[in-house]
Amino acid sequence: DLDTARQALEEFIPHVRNISDSSIKKMAGRDLMRFKEFKKQGIAVKFGRFTQKENKQIQKNIEEFLSLTGIDSAEKLLFTSRYPEDKDTIHRLKTENHFCEKISEGIPRPWRLIYYRARKMFDPNNYKGRYTKEEKEKLKKYQALHGNDWKKISELMSRSNLSVAMKFSEIKAATNYGPWTKEETQKLMNAVKEVMRRKLKTENPSCVSSLEQSDTDPWIEREKLYQQLPWTEIETKVGSRYWRQCKQKWNSILTSKLTKGQQLYRGTNGLQAKINLIKRLHETRAEDASEVNWDELSNAIGAVPRAYVQAKFYRLKVSSVPLWKRKTFSEIIDYLYEKKLPELEEKL
Repeated sequence: DLDTARQALEEFIPHVRNISDSSIKKMAGRDLMRFKEFKKQGIAVKFGRFTQKENKQIQKNIEEFLSLTGIDSAEKLLFTSRYPEDKDTIHRLKTENHFCEKISEGIPRPWRLIYYRARKMFDPNNYKGRYTKEEKEKLKKYQALHGNDWKKISELMSRSNLSVAMKFSEIKAATNYGPWTKEETQKLMNAVKEVMRRKLKTENPSCVSSLEQSDTDPWIEREKLYQQLPWTEIETKVGSRYWRQCKQKWNSILTSKLTKGQQLYRGTNGLQAKINLIKRLHETRAEDASEVNWDELSNAIGAVPRAYVQAKFYRLKVSSVPLWKRKTFSEIIDYLYEKKLPELEEKL
């Protein structure tokens, strides 16, 4: 029954209490046995960004399934509704050949996440470059007609769901690209404050209830200040900036406040921070950026948000590693450790 399924899944998915009943039923059928097998092998269920190794495994699983069934493209397999004349045949082949089990083979994640990742990887509409003026006008028109039905709009635009949603987010208001004004910054801080208070109230009602009659803010742990926030909601509250600008500005505000305005990446401090960052990254032995605990790593530089550390790492690899785009994550770290680190230490 539902409660038993939820209880069984809780061992593998800590946030299972927040998942809908219909999703629990699907996960009990598609994922529970897989999760138990992975546990026997000492492998934990993963969330977050997919690694290069996992992407390759998805690619291998899809190619093997196409070879097994004779379906002639990944697009037909994953976007069957685009091919109405072949729909019945493809659905039958997927059922007969256990599509769910086959594409999730060897990947310790919920099936639904693997399926969404595969759709993102194999959707030819994902990689169509910049939007033309005509496309932007069409997007505004379709959104006025269909609201936020991004699936419908993506079909009309021949772009992916995520692409049309994000692009509309950028163009829906008279977005300001200049320096932030005091009023905009205050709106952003008020919006984040409102979201954080609501989140804290949901997670721990007793903590906030005593603050309802007060103007003081609850103490919020540092980690919670830069965890994933609902940026599209914050964008709406700010009004004049799109979500990515809000996120970047919030990270810069946090960095300034948490470091009391110190210039961490200037002079001797900057050299030491780069040295610490390279050494810590090398110690992780990570094969992919998604395997790095960026929150922990932020201690290598100081009390700064993870986005700050990630941005500094990006600048470091772009400025120091030749042909970095052709290298794997671990190859970039090895290069920085072997070539750049001695140079920085000598300079220090």
